[in-house]
Amino acid sequence: MEAALLGGFIKVILPRLFSLIDDKYKLHKGVKSDVRFLVKELRMIVGAIDDDDELSAASSTARLSIQDLRELAHGIEDCIDGLMYRATWERQASFLRRSVRLRPPKALKTGAQLAREMQRLRHMAKEAHERKRRYAAGFPAGDGGRPSSATQPVDESPSCPSDPRILDADLVGVDEPLAELLEQLAEGRPSHLKAIAVVGFCGLGKTALAAEVYNRETRSERFERHAWVYAALKSPWEVLAEMLRKLSSGAPPSPCQGKNVLETSDVGQLCAELKQQLVKKRYFIVIDDIRTEDQWKTIKSALPADKDISSRILVTMTIQSVANACSSSNGYVHKMSRLDKMCSKQLFTKKACPDKYSCYKQPDPAEVLKKCDGQPLALVTIGEFLQAKGWPTGPSCEDVCTQIGYHLENDKSFEKMRRVLIHNYTTLLSHALKACLLYFGMFPSNRPRKKSLLRRWLAEGFVEPQPSPSSPDPIAAFNALMDRNIIEPINLSNNDNVKTCQTYGMMREFILHMSISQNFVTLFCNDKIEPKYVRRLSLHDSSATDADSFNNVDLSLVRSLAIFGKASQTVLDLSKYHLLRVLDLEKCEELKDDHVKDICNLLLLKYLSLGGGVTTIPRDIVKLKHLVSLDVRRTKVQILHVEVFQLPSLIHLFGKFKLTDIVKPKSEVHEFLSKGKSNLETLAGFVTDRSGGFLHLMGYMNKLSKVKILCESPAGCADQTDLKEAIQQFIEDEKQANVGSRSLSLHFGKCCEGLLNSLKGPCYLSSLKLHGDLVALPQFVVSLRGLRELCLSSTRLTAGVLEALSNLSYLQYLKLVAHDLEKFVVRDQAFCRLLRLSLELQCPTFPTIEEGALPFLVTLQLLCKDLHGLSDLKIEYLKHLKEVTLDPRVTPTTRGTWEKAARKHPNRPKVLLLKSVDAAQSELADYTIASEPAESAIQETSIPALLNQGLVASSSAMRKQSTSVLSNMGPSEVSSALT
Repeated sequence: MEAALLGGFIKVILPRLFSLIDDKYKLHKGVKSDVRFLVKELRMIVGAIDDDDELSAASSTARLSIQDLRELAHGIEDCIDGLMYRATWERQASFLRRSVRLRPPKALKTGAQLAREMQRLRHMAKEAHERKRRYAAGFPAGDGGRPSSATQPVDESPSCPSDPRILDADLVGVDEPLAELLEQLAEGRPSHLKAIAVVGFCGLGKTALAAEVYNRETRSERFERHAWVYAALKSPWEVLAEMLRKLSSGAPPSPCQGKNVLETSDVGQLCAELKQQLVKKRYFIVIDDIRTEDQWKTIKSALPADKDISSRILVTMTIQSVANACSSSNGYVHKMSRLDKMCSKQLFTKKACPDKYSCYKQPDPAEVLKKCDGQPLALVTIGEFLQAKGWPTGPSCEDVCTQIGYHLENDKSFEKMRRVLIHNYTTLLSHALKACLLYFGMFPSNRPRKKSLLRRWLAEGFVEPQPSPSSPDPIAAFNALMDRNIIEPINLSNNDNVKTCQTYGMMREFILHMSISQNFVTLFCNDKIEPKYVRRLSLHDSSATDADSFNNVDLSLVRSLAIFGKASQTVLDLSKYHLLRVLDLEKCEELKDDHVKDICNLLLLKYLSLGGGVTTIPRDIVKLKHLVSLDVRRTKVQILHVEVFQLPSLIHLFGKFKLTDIVKPKSEVHEFLSKGKSNLETLAGFVTDRSGGFLHLMGYMNKLSKVKILCESPAGCADQTDLKEAIQQFIEDEKQANVGSRSLSLHFGKCCEGLLNSLKGPCYLSSLKLHGDLVALPQFVVSLRGLRELCLSSTRLTAGVLEALSNLSYLQYLKLVAHDLEKFVVRDQAFCRLLRLSLELQCPTFPTIEEGALPFLVTLQLLCKDLHGLSDLKIEYLKHLKEVTLDPRVTPTTRGTWEKAARKHPNRPKVLLLKSVDAAQSELADYTIASEPAESAIQETSIPALLNQGLVASSSAMRKQSTSVLSNMGPSEVSSALT
C-alpha cells in the first residue's frame, strides 16, 4: 500500500520534473543533466512498483527503502516548485522593474542554491539504490530469491467460501428487503430467466440476505433445482465447474459428468453441460461476490432462458456497474442500505452484552454508532470485541473508539474488518484513485462538495483534465469510487446529480490512518502537530488557535492548506506558504482583507476559495498566473476588478459580483481578451450593473461554457443592448456536430422581458435556467438546438408555456417551480425524450397525463406539501418509471397511497421522500431568488438494513506500522453547513 501511494506521487511530479529542461527556466547544462538523471531514476522506481505492488512493501527493508524514496521524491518536488516559483517571479519582476524596484521574497532561492540542491538529490538517489542493494544482499533470499513466508502477502482468497448452510448471521431490520426479494422470485413477470442483483459496500450484509433467501427457497418446492456458488477470485471456468457439481448432486447422472471430465472440459463444454442439466427446469441459483462484467457474461451464457419457466438467479457484488450489467435485461437491482440508529443499537447491544447481564444497565453506544455509521460488520466486530474483553468490567465504548486505529491494526478480533478495508483500497485500479480516496482525509465533516473536490484533485495533480493511460480525468475518478460504493452521495440535485458525498464510518477511519501514516495529509484536530515536513495541512474547528503548536513545523513546504473554523495568526500568515497550490479558506472564521494581500504572492497557486470577512480582492491577483479556480461565493466581495480576467490559466470563476470598472480600449485587459487569450470556461455569478464595457468583451471569451447572470435591479436592466449582444453571442449555434456542454442561467425581473423576447435563433444550449416572472415562453427557447436540461422558476406557469415545452424534442430533464400551473393535458407522445420531470408547486395543480405521454420517463418528482392522494396522475401510463419522489411534508395517507400504486406498477418504482438541505451546502444555490427552492437530498421513506456477519472479504494482511497516529485522532465534527 505504501509503495502504491509513492508510485502515484512520483507519477504526478515526473511531468513537472521533465518540464524543467525547457529553455524558459534557463537552467545550466549541469543542472539539466541532473534533471535527466532523476527523471530516469523515478521512471524505473515507478516501473518496479507497478510490476510488483504488494511484494514491494512486504519486508522491513522494503519499507525502509520506500521511506528513502519518499524522502527523495519530496525533495525533488520541493526543488521543482522552487525553480518554478523563481522563474515565475523573475518573469513578473522583469515586467515591473521598469517602474518599481522589487525585492525578491526571502524564501526565493538563488540559482546556485537550486543547482546544489539538484546535486544533493542526485546523490540521494544513488545512496538509496546502494543501500537497498547492500542490505538486500546481506540476507538469504530463500526459495529462488522469493521472500520468506513471514513476509509474503497473504492470499486474498478467503479461508472458506461462503455457504448458506454454515453462515451464522444475525439479521436485523431485514424484513422489508427480504420480503422484496422473495416477491421478486415469486413474481410471474417476466416468465423467462430473471437476474436479481444485490449490491453494496462490503460489510452491509449482502451475503447474509442472499443466504436467508436461498435457505427459504430450498425449503419450498417453488424451484426444481438449486445451487449456491462463491465466485470471488475465481475464473469463469471454476465458477461454472462448481455450479455444475452443485446442480448435479441428486440429479440423474449425465454421460458427460465426472471429476475427470470436468477437469478436462473447457468453458464451452461446461456451458453446454449446464444447459443440458437445466433445460426445461425451473432453477434458482445464487452466485455470491461477482466482481467483473466479463465473469457475469460467461456465466449467463451457460444458463438457458426458457420461456414460461420463470427461473431466477440472484447475484451479490460490491460494484454498481456489475450489478447494472447483471440486471440489464428484465432484471432487478436491490441496493443495500446501512442500519438506522435503532437497529444499529439493537445489533451492537446484542453482540456486546452477554445474556447473563441482560438485567444490567446497557452501555452507552453513541460513540460506537458514530464510528460504525450503520455498517453491520463494524457493529458486530466492536460488539464481539467488547464482550471478549469481559464487558462490563472491560474497556468502555469510549475507550475502544478512542483507540479504534490501534485495534484495527493489531487485534485479531478486527481481522475481518481489516481485510474488508484493505481490500477496498488495494483493488482500486490505479495509483491516482488511491490518492483521490485518501484526499477525503482533508475534510472534517467527511462531506465535501463534489465539484469543489474535483477541482482540488486537478490542482493537486492526481488527475488530468483529459484522461490518459496513466491518469483518469476527475469525473472518471469520482465515478470509479462511486461505482465501487466506497463513497456514497449525500445530497442529490433534482436532476439526480451528486452535490455532496461521503465515505462510510470505518472506511473514514482507515482513510485517516493511511493518509496520516504516509504523510499524505497532516490533520490538526485538538492536538499538536509532530515536527515533520507537512505537504497537506488540514485544520479543523478551533484546534489551530495556539500559535506555539506550529513552532517546529516548516510551513514553507505546504502544498495544500484548508482551514475549517478558527485559526491563529501564525497559521494565517500566508507569506510563509510560498509553494501553495491549493488554498481553501471559505470556512475560515478569522479571514480578513489583510490576509488576502499575501495571497497575491503565492505564485504557484491553482485553487483558491475564500470566505470569512473578505470584502475585496486586490488588483495584484493578476500575479497568480497559474490560478485555475477562484471561488468568492462565501465572501462579502461585491465588486471584482476586471484585472482578474487577465489571469491566463483561470478556468472557473464563482461569486456574486459586479464589475464597475470601465474596460477601456487598448487597456491591458482589453488587449488580453481581444487576442483570445482567455481560458475561462465558467463565469457564474456576474451581476449586470452598467458594466457594458465588460459585456462587450465577453464575446472574446471563446471557451465559455457556463454562464450565470443576475439582473437584480432596474438599473441593471436599463441598458440592455450590451447584455443582449453578450447572451446572443454566447448562445449562437455554430452548427458544429460536437459543441459539448453549454449552460446559461438567467435571474431576471419584469424589466428584462423584452430582452428575452429579442433573442433570436438559431441557437444552442445544453442547459438553461430561467428565474423570474414568465408570461410566455421566450421564442429563442423553442428554437434551441441540443437543449437537454431546462429549469423554469416563475410565479405562475401558463398552459401556453407548458404547451410550447412539450415540443422540445431533445429535452431529457425538466424542472418547473411555480405557485401553481394552469390546467394542462400532456398529450400522447408529448415530451418524447424526457427522462426526469420535477414539479415544485405551492398548490397541487398537476397536469393530466394521457396514455402514451412521457413514454420514457424514469423519475417523477412531485414536490408539493398539499399533495392529496394521486391527484389523478396515472402512473401506470409511465411504462419506464423507476422512481417517484414526494415532498416530506405530505400526509402518511398520501404516502401510503403512492406506495400502494407503486406496488401495482409493473416496474415497482421506489417511492422516496425529499429531505430539505441548507442551500448553503449546494454548489449552485448561492443566490436563490424568492421562488427558487433550496437544494435537496433524496431519502427513501423506509430504510431497510441488515447484518451479514458471515460476509467474506479478503485481502493481504495489513503490515504492522506505527499506530500512535490513530490514537485520539478522530476529527471533531463541525456543523453540516461546512459541506
